[in-house]
Order: sequence, then structure tokens, then C-alpha cells
Amino acid sequence: MSALLSLIAVLILIILATLGVGVLHLNGLFGIVIPYIAVTMFIIGFFYRIFKWASAPVPFRITTTCGQEKSLSWIKRNRLESPFTNLEVVGRMVLEIFCFWSLFRNTKSELKEGPKLVYGSNKYLWAGALAFHYSFLVIFLRHYRFFVEPIPALLNMMQSFDGFFQVGIPVLYITDIVLIGALGYLFFRRVLDPKLRYISLPSDYFALFLLLGIAISGVLMRYFFKVDIIGVKELAIGLVSFHPKTPAGIGLLFYIHLFLVCTLFAYFPFSKLMHMPGIFFSPTRNLANNNRAVRHINPWNYPVKVHTYEEWEDEFREKMKAAGLPLERE
Repeated sequence: MSALLSLIAVLILIILATLGVGVLHLNGLFGIVIPYIAVTMFIIGFFYRIFKWASAPVPFRITTTCGQEKSLSWIKRNRLESPFTNLEVVGRMVLEIFCFWSLFRNTKSELKEGPKLVYGSNKYLWAGALAFHYSFLVIFLRHYRFFVEPIPALLNMMQSFDGFFQVGIPVLYITDIVLIGALGYLFFRRVLDPKLRYISLPSDYFALFLLLGIAISGVLMRYFFKVDIIGVKELAIGLVSFHPKTPAGIGLLFYIHLFLVCTLFAYFPFSKLMHMPGIFFSPTRNLANNNRAVRHINPWNYPVKVHTYEEWEDEFREKMKAAGLPLERE
């Protein structure tokens, strides 16, 4: 049901763009106004979430560790899984950001006959997530050519490497195939795994369907239904230079693609997709695990009047003696 609701929501977005541009001819609304609104929502929402996370108090070290902490000199410790210094924290964060290290260590558990609980390695999620994020990054950077003139040489090199196989005309980009394949895997993983399907929310499926809609519409434009690339670039440069105009003849499919991208931009700061910058503010990842060496005291603690056991014993000493209870001090 959650997947169906999310699919319907994305189809409604596609229908809105189709009616708005194809029937009502609101090219200016979908090509200029909505992109500006979406980017504004993205910037405001993004920095609001960052400010909220940055201002949240973290009174204690709650580092998540998967290795031996530093203790005695003759006990070998794990510098990256249980970092003790800030430099080791940086090394751990680099692995987490660029290699998804926590996903690489992902394990699965299954209940076998017996009953017997069996644990095993599960690298499929790590591979799928890595393929999706890096292919999406390359495609995102590849689109930069629509916003600048002349196109940077480094971008041309990346684009040539992406289309290394050159299957047919136009060139088939590897990242297009990898992106759709990775999104398909992430979707079917949620649908086919009963445990994962049970805890999945409509928002989980909505992000997948939205990204799939963007990827599929982009592939359709490139390989099947041609659009006016010159007009698209003219629109893009007009938007970034704040002199927007909507050239004629771009094509309906482009406006559908653009509207889905705008929806993603507006939705991004208020969704789980914000885990991208959120990793930098996670106290379970960005703090050194030095609790044995350094005593960390909550700086927000206010003075509290305590009633020690010694004071309590002095208060009830006679009654405790009469009851035959042991005393710390006679």
C-alpha cells in the first residue's frame, strides 16, 4: 500500500506537468517560476536543517564503535573503527563518506531450521548504494554543461570516460544504466524483503519513485524522444543569469523531467535524503572515542543538592541500630 500511494503521487506530478504544459501551455510557470521556487525552498530548508543540527547540544561522547578502543599499550587497538584522535576521526569519516564503510560491514541474520540463528555478510546493499550515489553524482556533474559556456575541459573528460563504450548514436552513458539498475535494486529490495517491507514508509518509496521518474524521463529524452538541446541550454543559462525565458519547441518531456527535478529539490531538505550533509553532524561518527582517557562532563549541568548515603545513615542511625541493620560507621 505504501508503494502504491507513492507511485500514485509521482504519477500525479507527471500528470500535472503534462496538463500544465501540454494543455494549458504554462511554459513560463513550469520552466521559470517553479524552478526558482524549488531552489529557494532547497536553500532555505537545507540551511535551516544544518543550523538546527549544528545548534543541538551534544553533552556526551556517544561514538559508535566497531573495534577495540585504546586502553593499555600492549592491547592492539583499531584506529579507524574506534578513533582516539581527531586525525583518526577524519580517516573514519573519509571512509564513511566516500566508501560507505558502515554499509560495507552490514550483516544479515536468518532463522534456519533447528531453530538456529545464522549471521552472514550482506554486501549487496553496500554495492547498490555505492553504485547509485556515484552514478547520480556523475550525472549531476554532467548536467553542469547546460549552465556554462564554454564547457570546462575536465567536464568533457568525465563525459568521454562515462561514454567509453560508445554503443550506438548518441553515446550510451554507463551511469544511465547503473543509476536505473541501482534504483531498481533498492526498490525491489524493499518490496521483496518482508521485514524491510513492514517497516517501509510511503516517504521511502516516494523518493525512489521520484528518482526513477527523473532517471527514466532523462533516458527517454536522450535516446528515444529528442528535445531541443540548444533551447534547453538557453533556458538553463537564462535561469542562472536571472534573465530567464522559455524558448519554443523544447518539448513536453523536458518540462516533465524538469518538474520532477524541481520536486526533488523542494522535497530534499525535509526528507531522509538529508543524510548527505547529516553525516557531518552525527555525534556517533564525528567524535573521538577517548572516554577512558578523558573525563567528559556535561557543561550544561547545573548544581544539584544531593543527599549522600553518609548523610542518610546519620539521619536514620538510631532506627537502623534498633532494627539491627549494618552501619558503615559506628
